[in-house]
Amino acid sequence: MKRGKGFVWVVLALLLVLALGLAACGGGQQEAATQAPAQEGGKEVTLTIGFTESQTGKYNVSSGRQVKGLQLWVKQINEAGGIELSDGTVVKFKTVSYDDESSKDRVQELYTRLATEDNADFLISPYSSGLTAAAAVIAEQYGKVMITTGAASDSIYKQGYTQVFQIYTPASRYLTGAVDMLKDVDPNLKKVAFVYEDSKFATAVVTAAKEYAESQGYEVVLFEGYAPDTTDFGPFINKITSAGAEAILGGGHFQDGSTFARQLHEEGVPVKFVALLVAPPEPDFAELGEAAVGIVGPSQWEPQAQYSPEAANELGIEWFGPTSQEFVDAYKAAYNEEPSYHSAGGYAAGLILEKAIRAADSTDPAKVKEALDAMDVLIFFGRIKFDTSAEAHGLQIGHEMVYVQWQKDDQGNLVKQVVWPKAGATAELLYPKP
Repeated sequence: MKRGKGFVWVVLALLLVLALGLAACGGGQQEAATQAPAQEGGKEVTLTIGFTESQTGKYNVSSGRQVKGLQLWVKQINEAGGIELSDGTVVKFKTVSYDDESSKDRVQELYTRLATEDNADFLISPYSSGLTAAAAVIAEQYGKVMITTGAASDSIYKQGYTQVFQIYTPASRYLTGAVDMLKDVDPNLKKVAFVYEDSKFATAVVTAAKEYAESQGYEVVLFEGYAPDTTDFGPFINKITSAGAEAILGGGHFQDGSTFARQLHEEGVPVKFVALLVAPPEPDFAELGEAAVGIVGPSQWEPQAQYSPEAANELGIEWFGPTSQEFVDAYKAAYNEEPSYHSAGGYAAGLILEKAIRAADSTDPAKVKEALDAMDVLIFFGRIKFDTSAEAHGLQIGHEMVYVQWQKDDQGNLVKQVVWPKAGATAELLYPKP
């Protein structure tokens, strides 16, 4: 009988230990899901970067190059042995991505998956302002730091978000430099037409540019948007001609901008100046041949842009990362193609995340966010500094646009030249447009 009681107590004790062990395991898993990535001194940790790319749909060209830039940065960091923190932790990266099909609905679904199922430590935006606006909601909802590239619309950063940080120059400053350039080269020109893609990004850009042009004394004779899938610009070309426009500003993305430029050339539209969004800086724009000559485009970055450690020193800020030439050489070696500013923007997003982790000396997202808030640095892509006000948190306030134009060299080959600002120009503006 005594032996029976003893046996019962032993069984009860074992059951109690087992129950406590199971409870401890369950609690630990739940806590791990909500805590910052673990950091163990001297250990290697791999952080997950989540994003979507437009493998299909209208953004596939620009998005594809953006992703190539980001993946190049990931490859370089990992092959160099990762980021070493002061406690000996070595940080490496892996990526998880999905095809968003250039669709807002897909973006929200997939970024939710990245945040909840893939447990991404940090997010990079999709390409385009419209898709990024959809992703930003999810990033903020789940408290995930998201660095945005390929997303210029100011309004994204005026929603009260605290986790979203912009690499690009905001849309409100995208075409204002083109107005300054036009005024500089031809003070007598007065009539300007704005023909633009009816999208979030393009509308924000031209609305700001129109207001600026009017403030500079220009007469806006046409201000009209077109559907994103437009392939026949004949009706708009007729309106441009009838209005007596001397210059055209507008466009939207690569496919529509290229088609618009080609049809302007085919119809022989007698304007002196054309500046279009997104399409002209892309290397593929040269495939238009004669239709590309004279077309101007704002660019977030060009290889010729003179950003350097010396320039950083003159500004009194820190230089970080490779030079433009080093980036270009690495990109060409990896992909056997010239990088566009979308390629550079993808790489820059990774580089800024790296800088923030190094500055924070931590992978804790809260500390990385603090480092981003405090950042003021010059990289090959340009100056990077974020607005930290409640009204526009994360808006880019350091970076400036450059303007390119397709011209012919002495051998008759199409080449892309930087024509504005003058301090960074590689050639004078070809004006009037042929």
